[in-house]
Amino acid sequence: MCFLPLSHIFEMAWTCFCLYRDVEIYVNQDPQRVQQSLRETQPNCMCAVPRFWEKVYTGVNEKIASLNVFKRMMMRRALKIGHQRNIVYKRVGTKVPWLLEHQYQFYRKHLFNALRHVIGMERGMFFPTAGAPIAPEIVTFVRSVGINMIVGYGLSETTATVSCFPHTGYEIGSVGTPLRDVMVKIGPNDEVLVKGPTVMRGYYNRPEATAEAFTADGWFRTGDAGQIDESGAITLTDRIKDLFKTSNGKYIAPQAIESCLGTDPIIEQVAVIGDRRKFVTALIVPAMETLKEFAEKAKIKYNSIQELLENEQVHAHIQSRIDKLMVNFAPYERVKRFTLLSVPFAMETGELTNTLKLRRPVVNSRYADIIAAMYSY
Repeated sequence: MCFLPLSHIFEMAWTCFCLYRDVEIYVNQDPQRVQQSLRETQPNCMCAVPRFWEKVYTGVNEKIASLNVFKRMMMRRALKIGHQRNIVYKRVGTKVPWLLEHQYQFYRKHLFNALRHVIGMERGMFFPTAGAPIAPEIVTFVRSVGINMIVGYGLSETTATVSCFPHTGYEIGSVGTPLRDVMVKIGPNDEVLVKGPTVMRGYYNRPEATAEAFTADGWFRTGDAGQIDESGAITLTDRIKDLFKTSNGKYIAPQAIESCLGTDPIIEQVAVIGDRRKFVTALIVPAMETLKEFAEKAKIKYNSIQELLENEQVHAHIQSRIDKLMVNFAPYERVKRFTLLSVPFAMETGELTNTLKLRRPVVNSRYADIIAAMYSY
C-alpha cells in the first residue's frame, strides 16, 4: 500500500520497484484514512515514516493499559517472549530454543495475529521505514510482535536507500548496513559520506550546488552526522544543519530529543528549541483526546482548549513525563520549559516537509514570540 507522497524519493523508488516486479499497489490519497485503508487492504508491504510507527506504538500501549489485570499481564508476557525469540535469538541468527519457540507460536496465534490484523498487517512481509530517526524501543516492540520493520536510510540524491537492516545481525538504534556496491565512510565533523552507482551526478543546471555537494575525491556529502561500528552498521546522530549550540557552548541534537519525547502518548508533535539560548525548551502539540482523558480523571475544569493547555496541573503532569523520558540525557540536553500549542504543525502551513519532518526555520519564525516568552523569565 502506498500512502506517502509520490513526490518523495522513498515512496517513488519503492512504487517503481513494485511496478517493475508486477506487484499490485493500493494508493491511499487521504492521510486521515491510512489506518482504515491498512485494515481494508492488509498489504504485504508498505513504506512508512517513523511518525506512523509512533502512532501505532502509542495506540497499542494505550490499549494494553486499558485491559484488565489478567489480560495486561498476558500481553506483557507475550511481548517478553516475543523479545526473547525475535530480538535475542532470531536477530543474530541463532537457533531458538524449543520451549521458547513453542511459547512464541502460542502467543503469535492467540495475540500477535489479532494485533497485526487490527493494525492492518496480518499478511505483512516487510515494512521499509525511513525519513527520520525512530526510537529503539519502537523498533524493539514492532519486531517483538512479529512485524518485519526494516529500518533504512537514504536521500533523494542517493536514489533513496543507502543502507537498511540486513536479514540477521542488524543493530537496533542503527539504520542498517550499506547496500551492495554502495560505499559509506565518515568524514570531517562526523558527516556521513556516500559513493556508489545510485548517487546522483549532480543538480540540474546548478554547478555551484553540485560542487558543494561533493568532496574533491567524489564522495557525496549527505549533511547527516553519524558513526559506523565494527559490523558496518550506521548510526545517525542528527542532521548537521539541525545541530545547534546553546549559549553555554553545548551541542544539542534536537531530533534525538524529539524522537524520545514522541513516544509518549500525550505528545503528538514536538519541536525542540535552544540555538544560542541558555537552555533547551520545546513547542509541544499534545494529543488532545489523551489530554482530555487526563483532565477528566484529574477533575480539571476548563471552558476552552486554550484554558486547558495553560492549566498548571496539566503542565506539571507533562513536565513530569518529559523528565522521566529524558533521564538518560545529559542535564544540558533536557527540556526545561515548554509551551503547549493547540494547532498541529502541518505541510499546508509549511512547517512540515512531505515526509513529516520539521522545517525548523519556519517553526522558529512563526512562533518567535512564544519562543521568546519561554526565555523571558
